[in-house]
Amino acid sequence: MSENGTVTATEENNSINADDATNNETAENAASTEDVSYHAVEKDGNVTAIWEMQGRKHIRTIDPRSGEGKQILSLFETAA
Repeated sequence: MSENGTVTATEENNSINADDATNNETAENAASTEDVSYHAVEKDGNVTAIWEMQGRKHIRTIDPRSGEGKQILSLFETAA
């Protein structure tokens, strides 16, 4: 802000850009707090992949033979 209390166009744009960044971070945080779910992909009765989903968005594919894949499968087998 200048000495007489007015805001220059550059200062105003910087303020707007800072607000936009804050709004984008809020939207990203809201999306990251959405429930993550796991879906087993089966073929001939065997799990061939595990899909990690956030809402309807596919995040990644996990190999069921990996350590993480085995851990996820064991959690669901004990729950059933």
